[in-house]
Amino acid sequence: MKTSTLLCGFCAILLCFATVASHAQLTIEITGAGANRLPIGIANFGGERIVSQALTSVVRADLERSGLFRLVETGPEPIVDTTPLNYAEWKTRGADALAVGSVTPVAGSNDSRYETRFLLHDVARQAALGGQTYLSSTTQLRAAAHRIADSIYEKLIGEPGIFSTRIAYVVKSTGRFELQIADADGMNAQTALASREPIISPTWSPDGSRLAYVSFEAKKPIVYVHSLATGQRHVAANFKGSNSAPAWSPDGKKLAVVLSKDGGSQMYLVNADGSGVERLASSTGIDTEPQFSRDGQFIYFTSDRGGSPQIYRIPAGGGEAQRVTFDGSYNVTPRLSPDSKSMAFISRNNGRFQLTLMDLATKQAQILTDSAKDESPSFSPNGRMIIYATELGGRGVLAAVSSDGRVKQKLSVQVADVREPSWGPQVK
Repeated sequence: MKTSTLLCGFCAILLCFATVASHAQLTIEITGAGANRLPIGIANFGGERIVSQALTSVVRADLERSGLFRLVETGPEPIVDTTPLNYAEWKTRGADALAVGSVTPVAGSNDSRYETRFLLHDVARQAALGGQTYLSSTTQLRAAAHRIADSIYEKLIGEPGIFSTRIAYVVKSTGRFELQIADADGMNAQTALASREPIISPTWSPDGSRLAYVSFEAKKPIVYVHSLATGQRHVAANFKGSNSAPAWSPDGKKLAVVLSKDGGSQMYLVNADGSGVERLASSTGIDTEPQFSRDGQFIYFTSDRGGSPQIYRIPAGGGEAQRVTFDGSYNVTPRLSPDSKSMAFISRNNGRFQLTLMDLATKQAQILTDSAKDESPSFSPNGRMIIYATELGGRGVLAAVSSDGRVKQKLSVQVADVREPSWGPQVK
């Protein structure tokens, strides 16, 4: 009986960690890496072998996926956080840093709780850089692994990691659309909304608790705000005509939306509860795809008011619009980096629609992809990566590229189209 219970517990743990090859699960393929990757060893943690090795594999995969680390072989034997290190040996192995730790059941726990500890060593300086202890249930062990990877990343790179963040996206299969939310590594996918009608433009609230999106389930585009904790939602914009392109204000109190209720697609502000609609701008063209600057001072948007689709910005309180893009005849979907120093957008180049990054101070632009049908860019919370939708082999897939263009990833779902990605915020 005891052995059977133990095996059931291990099976549950493996299910939490396993890479599930299903129609709803994102799979990630790394197709590039950064230059001068930092060599690091992630030793097998001490404790129950199946549990510790599963957790360690998630930490390794997170760091390797960032493109900033090169994993150094550590061998099969576990190294716990209390073990004295022979720094000279690890230097010989080529490691600049080494992470060690343990995963142990909490004594007397009735809900299969684990204590996970890790310690990061600076091999070159022969000193410990610090570590953390996490208490988690069986179902939270993968989240604990992501937090460990985040901590290692921040200690060595000097900026927050993104492995504990989430992404939202839309999966289209035959006669069905699903708004899904997954961990940043594509695992733990959950469906927030399923519909026989299209779902587009999901966007995260600044605190990560809500999603705004457009659904056609009522046979017209309506903007909804969806609480992820309760699953409840409410209508934020359902006026005559089209309601589209929601974008959160930095304080999470308002949405910029595009409405055609007064004729033509124009930008408006509305409270997140759907009250207090007010017109933001007026033009003879189509104004769409609004995006707040991180300080809330400006709204960037796409408009054809000058004859071709270009990117403009306007004060968030209304006023005169200023043109931002001038090169080329087609530049759309502005998305600002977290530090507001650069802007990702889609530009048309020789008939190819490609993800492009502009330095807003110098106006210098760099094409980041070699694909032809890119759309819907979204920055990671630390600004290192940009996720976007594209098309490969006639099927919609997600892809991610680092802001310097070196690290590339492909994220796909078996036998389905994936579109409309949105990277969630860093939640403390």
